[in-house]
Amino acid sequence: MAVPENGILEVLENLLDRYKINLLQMMFGTFIATIVFFGGLMTFVEKYLPNSIRQSFRYGKHSFKGETDPLVAWLEVPKSWFKHFYIFALFWSWLAFYILVSTVREQKEAPEYVLRFLDIMGGGRSHRKVEIDSTTACVGALMLTLQCTRRFYETNFVQIFSKKSKINLSHYAVGYVHYFGAVIALLSNTSGFVRGSKPLEFSLDKLTGQQILYLVVFFLAWQQQYASNMILVNLRKDPRTGSVKTEKHLLPKGGLFNLLSSPHMFLEVVMYFCIADLYMPVRIWRLIFLWVASNQTINALLTHKWYRETFREYPKNRRAIIPFLL
Repeated sequence: MAVPENGILEVLENLLDRYKINLLQMMFGTFIATIVFFGGLMTFVEKYLPNSIRQSFRYGKHSFKGETDPLVAWLEVPKSWFKHFYIFALFWSWLAFYILVSTVREQKEAPEYVLRFLDIMGGGRSHRKVEIDSTTACVGALMLTLQCTRRFYETNFVQIFSKKSKINLSHYAVGYVHYFGAVIALLSNTSGFVRGSKPLEFSLDKLTGQQILYLVVFFLAWQQQYASNMILVNLRKDPRTGSVKTEKHLLPKGGLFNLLSSPHMFLEVVMYFCIADLYMPVRIWRLIFLWVASNQTINALLTHKWYRETFREYPKNRRAIIPFLL
Protein backbone atom coordinates (compact mmCIF):
# COMPACT_ATOMS: atom_id res chain seq x y z
CA MET A 1 0.00 0.00 0.00
CA ALA A 2 1.49 3.32 -1.08
CA VAL A 3 2.21 5.99 1.51
CA PRO A 4 0.16 9.17 0.81
CA GLU A 5 2.13 12.03 -0.69
CA ASN A 6 1.52 14.26 2.32
CA GLY A 7 3.13 11.65 4.56
CA ILE A 8 2.01 9.45 7.42
CA LEU A 9 2.51 12.21 9.98
CA GLU A 10 0.15 14.59 8.22
CA VAL A 11 -2.45 11.83 7.89
CA LEU A 12 -2.19 11.27 11.64
CA GLU A 13 -2.48 15.01 12.34
CA ASN A 14 -5.59 15.25 10.15
CA LEU A 15 -7.22 12.26 11.84
CA LEU A 16 -6.56 13.61 15.33
CA ASP A 17 -7.85 17.03 14.31
CA ARG A 18 -10.96 15.74 12.52
CA TYR A 19 -12.08 13.50 15.39
CA LYS A 20 -10.89 15.85 18.16
CA ILE A 21 -8.67 13.16 19.69
CA ASN A 22 -6.66 14.52 22.60
CA LEU A 23 -3.94 11.98 23.34
CA LEU A 24 -2.99 13.65 26.64
CA GLN A 25 -6.55 13.46 27.94
CA MET A 26 -6.84 9.85 26.80
CA MET A 27 -3.61 8.93 28.63
CA PHE A 28 -4.50 10.46 31.96
CA GLY A 29 -8.16 9.49 31.71
CA THR A 30 -7.04 5.88 31.29
CA PHE A 31 -4.71 6.21 34.29
CA ILE A 32 -7.55 7.52 36.48
CA ALA A 33 -9.98 4.79 35.42
CA THR A 34 -7.36 2.08 36.00
CA ILE A 35 -6.21 3.27 39.43
CA VAL A 36 -9.77 3.87 40.67
CA PHE A 37 -10.99 0.46 39.44
CA PHE A 38 -8.09 -1.67 40.64
CA GLY A 39 -7.46 0.53 43.69
CA GLY A 40 -11.06 0.10 44.71
CA LEU A 41 -10.79 -3.66 44.33
CA MET A 42 -7.57 -3.74 46.36
CA THR A 43 -9.11 -1.59 49.09
CA PHE A 44 -12.43 -3.39 49.52
CA VAL A 45 -12.22 -6.94 48.12
CA GLU A 46 -8.51 -7.73 47.88
CA LYS A 47 -8.79 -11.13 49.53
CA TYR A 48 -11.07 -12.32 46.72
CA LEU A 49 -8.73 -11.23 43.93
CA PRO A 50 -6.37 -13.59 42.09
CA ASN A 51 -2.75 -13.44 43.24
CA SER A 52 -1.65 -12.15 39.83
CA ILE A 53 -3.59 -8.89 40.29
CA ARG A 54 -2.52 -8.45 43.90
CA GLN A 55 1.11 -9.10 43.00
CA SER A 56 0.98 -6.68 40.05
CA PHE A 57 -0.54 -3.85 42.08
CA ARG A 58 1.51 -4.07 45.28
CA TYR A 59 5.16 -3.06 45.64
CA GLY A 60 7.63 -1.73 48.18
CA LYS A 61 6.79 -2.18 51.87
CA HIS A 62 3.30 -3.46 51.06
CA SER A 63 4.43 -5.83 48.31
CA PHE A 64 2.53 -9.09 47.88
CA LYS A 65 3.76 -11.83 50.23
CA GLY A 66 1.73 -14.84 49.04
CA GLU A 67 2.30 -17.40 46.30
CA THR A 68 3.62 -15.54 43.28
CA ASP A 69 2.50 -15.82 39.69
CA PRO A 70 5.45 -16.83 37.44
CA LEU A 71 4.37 -14.58 34.54
CA VAL A 72 3.87 -11.55 36.77
CA ALA A 73 7.22 -12.24 38.46
CA TRP A 74 8.86 -12.30 35.02
CA LEU A 75 7.40 -8.82 34.36
CA GLU A 76 8.92 -7.33 37.50
CA VAL A 77 11.96 -5.05 37.59
CA PRO A 78 14.01 -3.70 40.53
CA LYS A 79 12.30 -0.85 42.36
CA SER A 80 15.58 1.04 42.11
CA TRP A 81 14.71 1.54 38.44
CA PHE A 82 12.52 4.38 39.67
CA LYS A 83 15.64 6.48 39.21
CA HIS A 84 15.51 5.93 35.44
CA PHE A 85 12.30 7.84 34.79
CA TYR A 86 13.49 10.67 37.02
CA ILE A 87 16.54 10.97 34.78
CA PHE A 88 14.11 11.29 31.88
CA ALA A 89 11.92 13.73 33.84
CA LEU A 90 14.95 15.92 34.62
CA PHE A 91 15.91 16.20 30.96
CA TRP A 92 12.34 16.55 29.66
CA SER A 93 11.22 19.21 32.18
CA TRP A 94 14.34 21.35 31.75
CA LEU A 95 14.02 21.14 27.96
CA ALA A 96 10.42 22.37 28.13
CA PHE A 97 11.36 25.09 30.63
CA TYR A 98 14.18 26.26 28.34
CA ILE A 99 11.90 26.39 25.29
CA LEU A 100 9.24 28.26 27.30
CA VAL A 101 11.66 30.84 28.68
CA SER A 102 13.31 31.31 25.25
CA THR A 103 9.95 31.84 23.59
CA VAL A 104 8.83 34.37 26.20
CA ARG A 105 12.17 36.20 26.13
CA GLU A 106 12.23 36.45 22.32
CA GLN A 107 8.52 37.35 22.17
CA LYS A 108 7.75 35.09 19.26
CA GLU A 109 5.73 31.99 18.51
CA ALA A 110 7.27 28.65 19.42
CA PRO A 111 9.18 26.78 16.67
CA GLU A 112 7.11 24.87 14.12
CA TYR A 113 8.34 21.47 15.29
CA VAL A 114 7.11 22.27 18.83
CA LEU A 115 3.71 23.47 17.56
CA ARG A 116 3.31 20.38 15.42
CA PHE A 117 4.18 18.08 18.30
CA LEU A 118 1.71 19.85 20.60
CA ASP A 119 -0.97 19.64 17.88
CA ILE A 120 -0.54 15.87 17.78
CA MET A 121 -0.59 15.40 21.55
CA GLY A 122 -3.08 18.11 22.50
CA GLY A 123 -6.14 17.54 20.34
CA GLY A 124 -5.29 18.86 16.88
CA ARG A 125 -4.37 22.26 15.50
CA SER A 126 -7.99 23.39 15.13
CA HIS A 127 -8.91 22.65 18.72
CA ARG A 128 -6.00 23.91 20.79
CA LYS A 129 -6.87 27.27 22.34
CA VAL A 130 -4.89 29.73 24.46
CA GLU A 131 -6.02 29.31 28.05
CA ILE A 132 -2.81 30.06 29.97
CA ASP A 133 -0.74 33.26 29.89
CA SER A 134 3.05 33.28 29.82
CA THR A 135 3.51 34.29 33.47
CA THR A 136 1.29 31.46 34.73
CA ALA A 137 3.10 29.01 32.46
CA CYS A 138 6.51 30.11 33.76
CA VAL A 139 5.35 29.69 37.37
CA GLY A 140 3.86 26.24 36.71
CA ALA A 141 6.84 25.06 34.68
CA LEU A 142 9.24 26.25 37.38
CA MET A 143 7.33 24.24 39.99
CA LEU A 144 7.28 20.99 38.03
CA THR A 145 10.90 21.37 36.89
CA LEU A 146 12.12 21.90 40.46
CA GLN A 147 10.15 18.86 41.62
CA CYS A 148 11.63 16.69 38.85
CA THR A 149 15.11 17.99 39.67
CA ARG A 150 14.83 17.23 43.39
CA ARG A 151 13.36 13.78 42.79
CA PHE A 152 16.19 13.04 40.36
CA TYR A 153 18.70 13.98 43.06
CA GLU A 154 16.94 11.93 45.73
CA THR A 155 16.47 8.74 43.72
CA ASN A 156 19.94 8.77 42.19
CA PHE A 157 22.07 10.01 45.09
CA VAL A 158 20.16 9.77 48.40
CA GLN A 159 17.44 7.12 48.47
CA ILE A 160 18.37 3.63 49.64
CA PHE A 161 16.53 0.98 47.64
CA SER A 162 16.19 -2.57 48.89
CA LYS A 163 17.95 -4.98 46.53
CA LYS A 164 15.03 -7.38 46.90
CA SER A 165 12.28 -4.83 46.21
CA LYS A 166 10.51 -5.17 42.85
CA ILE A 167 7.88 -3.26 40.90
CA ASN A 168 5.71 -4.40 38.03
CA LEU A 169 6.88 -3.29 34.61
CA SER A 170 3.60 -1.37 34.24
CA HIS A 171 4.51 0.88 37.21
CA TYR A 172 7.87 1.54 35.59
CA ALA A 173 6.30 2.46 32.24
CA VAL A 174 3.64 4.68 33.86
CA GLY A 175 6.41 6.77 35.46
CA TYR A 176 7.76 7.70 32.04
CA VAL A 177 4.34 8.37 30.56
CA HIS A 178 3.30 10.53 33.52
CA TYR A 179 6.22 12.93 33.25
CA PHE A 180 6.12 12.87 29.45
CA GLY A 181 2.47 13.96 29.51
CA ALA A 182 2.58 16.36 32.46
CA VAL A 183 5.44 18.38 30.96
CA ILE A 184 3.68 18.59 27.58
CA ALA A 185 0.51 19.74 29.35
CA LEU A 186 2.40 22.76 30.68
CA LEU A 187 2.70 24.10 27.13
CA SER A 188 -0.25 22.70 25.19
CA ASN A 189 -2.60 25.64 25.85
CA THR A 190 -0.07 28.37 26.63
CA SER A 191 0.19 31.63 24.69
CA GLY A 192 2.99 31.38 22.15
CA PHE A 193 2.53 27.63 21.89
CA VAL A 194 -0.82 27.75 20.10
CA ARG A 195 -0.79 28.66 16.44
CA GLY A 196 -1.44 32.34 15.82
CA SER A 197 -0.61 33.42 19.37
CA LYS A 198 2.30 35.33 20.82
CA PRO A 199 3.71 35.02 24.34
CA LEU A 200 3.24 37.86 26.78
CA GLU A 201 6.20 39.47 28.55
CA PHE A 202 7.11 37.96 31.89
CA SER A 203 7.49 40.31 34.82
CA LEU A 204 7.56 39.76 38.55
CA ASP A 205 5.14 42.70 38.78
CA LYS A 206 2.59 40.58 36.89
CA LEU A 207 2.54 37.85 39.52
CA THR A 208 -0.92 37.64 41.06
CA GLY A 209 -1.70 37.06 44.72
CA GLN A 210 -2.82 33.53 43.89
CA GLN A 211 0.44 32.76 42.08
CA ILE A 212 2.54 34.10 44.96
CA LEU A 213 0.48 32.12 47.47
CA TYR A 214 0.85 28.90 45.49
CA LEU A 215 4.58 29.47 45.07
CA VAL A 216 4.91 29.76 48.86
CA VAL A 217 2.73 26.68 49.49
CA PHE A 218 4.57 24.73 46.80
CA PHE A 219 8.02 25.49 48.22
CA LEU A 220 6.90 24.60 51.75
CA ALA A 221 5.50 21.28 50.50
CA TRP A 222 8.63 20.76 48.34
CA GLN A 223 10.92 21.26 51.33
CA GLN A 224 8.80 19.15 53.68
CA GLN A 225 8.63 16.29 51.19
CA TYR A 226 12.42 16.27 51.06
CA ALA A 227 12.56 16.31 54.88
CA SER A 228 10.09 13.39 55.03
CA ASN A 229 12.08 11.41 52.48
CA MET A 230 15.26 12.02 54.47
CA ILE A 231 13.59 10.59 57.59
CA LEU A 232 12.94 7.39 55.62
CA VAL A 233 16.49 7.34 54.28
CA ASN A 234 18.03 7.83 57.71
CA LEU A 235 16.08 4.87 59.10
CA ARG A 236 18.37 2.65 57.03
CA LYS A 237 21.61 4.38 58.02
CA ASP A 238 23.90 4.08 61.00
CA PRO A 239 23.62 7.53 62.69
CA ARG A 240 27.30 7.48 63.64
CA THR A 241 28.91 6.37 60.40
CA GLY A 242 26.24 7.22 57.83
CA SER A 243 26.64 3.80 56.24
CA VAL A 244 23.69 1.61 55.31
CA LYS A 245 22.85 -0.72 58.20
CA THR A 246 19.58 -2.26 56.96
CA GLU A 247 17.26 -2.43 53.97
CA LYS A 248 14.21 -3.24 56.10
CA HIS A 249 11.19 -0.96 56.33
CA LEU A 250 11.19 0.49 59.85
CA LEU A 251 8.79 2.72 61.78
CA PRO A 252 9.35 6.40 60.88
CA LYS A 253 9.01 9.09 63.54
CA GLY A 254 9.29 12.85 63.60
CA GLY A 255 8.20 15.64 61.30
CA LEU A 256 4.91 15.08 59.52
CA PHE A 257 5.20 11.35 60.23
CA ASN A 258 3.75 12.22 63.63
CA LEU A 259 0.50 12.97 61.81
CA LEU A 260 0.57 10.78 58.71
CA SER A 261 1.80 7.40 57.54
CA SER A 262 2.75 8.86 54.16
CA PRO A 263 3.39 12.61 54.43
CA HIS A 264 5.48 12.53 51.25
CA MET A 265 2.41 11.35 49.33
CA PHE A 266 0.22 14.03 50.90
CA LEU A 267 2.77 16.67 49.93
CA GLU A 268 2.93 15.33 46.37
CA VAL A 269 -0.82 15.93 46.10
CA VAL A 270 -0.41 19.45 47.55
CA MET A 271 2.26 20.36 45.00
CA TYR A 272 0.24 19.08 42.07
CA PHE A 273 -2.81 20.93 43.39
CA CYS A 274 -0.83 24.18 43.27
CA ILE A 275 0.07 23.62 39.62
CA ALA A 276 -3.34 22.28 38.60
CA ASP A 277 -5.27 25.15 40.19
CA LEU A 278 -3.09 27.69 38.38
CA TYR A 279 -3.88 25.76 35.19
CA MET A 280 -7.55 25.33 36.11
CA PRO A 281 -8.91 26.41 32.67
CA VAL A 282 -6.97 23.53 31.06
CA ARG A 283 -8.94 20.27 31.32
CA ILE A 284 -5.87 18.06 31.07
CA TRP A 285 -4.46 19.52 34.30
CA ARG A 286 -7.65 18.67 36.15
CA LEU A 287 -7.16 15.09 34.95
CA ILE A 288 -3.49 15.09 35.97
CA PHE A 289 -4.42 16.23 39.47
CA LEU A 290 -7.14 13.60 39.81
CA TRP A 291 -4.68 10.94 38.64
CA VAL A 292 -1.99 12.00 41.12
CA ALA A 293 -4.46 12.36 44.01
CA SER A 294 -6.11 8.99 43.39
CA ASN A 295 -2.81 7.18 42.87
CA GLN A 296 -1.19 8.65 45.99
CA THR A 297 -4.30 8.03 48.09
CA ILE A 298 -4.60 4.35 47.15
CA ASN A 299 -0.89 3.81 47.77
CA ALA A 300 -1.06 5.66 51.10
CA LEU A 301 -4.02 3.56 52.28
CA LEU A 302 -2.14 0.33 51.50
CA THR A 303 0.95 1.70 53.27
CA HIS A 304 -1.11 2.72 56.32
CA LYS A 305 -2.66 -0.73 56.52
CA TRP A 306 0.81 -2.34 56.33
CA TYR A 307 2.17 -0.13 59.13
CA ARG A 308 -0.76 -0.93 61.42
CA GLU A 309 -0.46 -4.66 60.76
CA THR A 310 3.34 -4.71 61.14
CA PHE A 311 3.93 -2.52 64.22
CA ARG A 312 1.87 -3.23 67.34
CA GLU A 313 2.89 0.10 68.85
CA TYR A 314 1.84 2.07 65.76
CA PRO A 315 0.38 5.44 66.87
CA LYS A 316 -3.41 5.35 66.71
CA ASN A 317 -3.69 9.07 65.94
CA ARG A 318 -1.79 8.80 62.64
CA ARG A 319 -3.87 9.03 59.49
CA ALA A 320 -2.97 7.63 56.09
CA ILE A 321 -2.67 10.72 53.90
CA ILE A 322 -4.90 13.63 55.08
CA PRO A 323 -4.11 15.05 58.54
CA PHE A 324 -6.84 14.30 61.11
CA LEU A 325 -9.21 12.94 58.44
CA LEU A 326 -8.07 10.01 56.28
